[in-house]
Amino acid sequence: MLRKYELLNRILDCGIVAVVRADNPEKAFKVAEAVRQGGISAIEITMTVPGAVEVIKELVHKFNANEMVIGAGTVLDAESARLAILAGAEFIVSPHLNPDMVRMCRRYQKICMPGAMSVREVVECMEMGADVVKIFPGSLFGPGIIKAIKGPLPQAPLLPTGGVNLENVGEWIRAGAVAVGVGSELTKKGLAENNYELITQTAKAFVEKIKQARQQ
Repeated sequence: MLRKYELLNRILDCGIVAVVRADNPEKAFKVAEAVRQGGISAIEITMTVPGAVEVIKELVHKFNANEMVIGAGTVLDAESARLAILAGAEFIVSPHLNPDMVRMCRRYQKICMPGAMSVREVVECMEMGADVVKIFPGSLFGPGIIKAIKGPLPQAPLLPTGGVNLENVGEWIRAGAVAVGVGSELTKKGLAENNYELITQTAKAFVEKIKQARQQ
């Protein structure tokens, strides 16, 4: 059994969390396998997926933590966080800061990634004990927001979600993001065409661009 810091390191080493908003469990399973084949070692099942808790439970049963770190996203409160954690989720992601949710993650020693949009919110997340702060929605700011926040807060572990694509993912990483969250830019076209190989190839492209950006 991997410890919390080992799981967090796996996510950060890869540099990308695949955000899945599939409209049924079967598609979620196929996407998980596709991104794993593409080299992504962390997948976030959003609580907006029908039967999300059961999907998480099944994925945890299918993949061990060395193959894929399974987490829950769009978690709005402590109650939802606990359900996901009991289903096997190793990390919890939220679009905002809910102190009770953060405390729930700390109680169970799970990775917590609350959301923030401002310097004040980033500081509040870190003071609460967040492991990573999700910058959302990234599409409103662009990569410059990471560099701007890292000026006064160089220690802030920031993970932008929304607005990250193959053209700009390198910019996000070079600006100081510890990792990125990618949803529709990774899966939308493949799901629309029922082409999971396309999702795998897109995942590989993201992983390679992140690797290249970190070497620059």
